Amino acid sequence: MHMHDWNTYRKQLAEGVSDLSKLSPDAVKGYVTLSGASQRTGHIDAKTRELIALAVAISLRCDGCIAVHSAAARKNGATREEVAE
Repeated sequence: MHMHDWNTYRKQLAEGVSDLSKLSPDAVKGYVTLSGASQRTGHIDAKTRELIALAVAISLRCDGCIAVHSAAARKNGATREEVAE
């Protein structure tokens, strides 16, 4: 079974989004605005929000979303065990 190098994959995604923002800056700006809106409510802490987003990404089988949200969960204090669960 082949395993992704998730860090490399996440960097490739970021480059792709950067390229897309040059072609369609309003679309990317809208996504960033929508994505950031939930962060300003203060109802759920960042770690929990990222763990929920990771669970959704896994259920949707979105490799890019899994890469981004697993890294964000770890950055916001989730342990390896919490991410695995």
